[in-house]
Amino acid sequence: MPTKDIRFRSPLRVFEKATDGGLGRGHLGVVLSRRGVGKTALLVGMAVDALLQGRKVLHISTEESIEKLRAFYFEIFQHICENQKLENRLELRLDLERNRHILVYNRDSFSLEKLRGTAEFLRDAAHFEPDMVIMDGTPRFEHCEDWEIDGVLALARDWNSEIWTSSLTHREGQECDARGIPLTVARFDDRLSLIVALESVADHVRVRILKSHDRPEAPDINMELDPRTLLLRWR
Repeated sequence: MPTKDIRFRSPLRVFEKATDGGLGRGHLGVVLSRRGVGKTALLVGMAVDALLQGRKVLHISTEESIEKLRAFYFEIFQHICENQKLENRLELRLDLERNRHILVYNRDSFSLEKLRGTAEFLRDAAHFEPDMVIMDGTPRFEHCEDWEIDGVLALARDWNSEIWTSSLTHREGQECDARGIPLTVARFDDRLSLIVALESVADHVRVRILKSHDRPEAPDINMELDPRTLLLRWR
């Protein structure tokens, strides 16, 4: 049961407005940050927001266990419910769990072919077709080749889904372009529609949009991750 409250109150509406509607189906986006700053929190927060709107989410990880991700989803869900003062929480949580699938793979044995096969099984057996896909930990931009990113983008288009990935940044020694995007990611610029960076600043984590579709300049937004709840908020 989707809730209208999250549709109107969530700070993600500001993010979507600033980025001409958000990522969008058939497109590929990337969240950048140093390790431990909040990539997974932002991705899970976006996923829970989508689930509360009645959308379906497929979460793929090569880094975390299913149990840890389930707990993380529940924690973010609880914080959103408190923040937005949502009612019918048990019903909302059941809907969330029905509309979300988490797949965990060993990084060394993961392949797009395996993912495509599992997704086809979910579609045929469970009538599950994701509106949003989170790929946390894969692909690894610093090591991948053109065909791998092309393969992920093909999945987004074939599934008519938006796919969010992530990539690590480093404090020192990492080459970046004029926008501040690591060259390991910037080399795939023509395949990427949105690039978002998380930066640790004093007592908060700043959210910066480095690329927004084909706009010549990325929009500036005053948003951050709340260090207590790990939810987006206005600065």
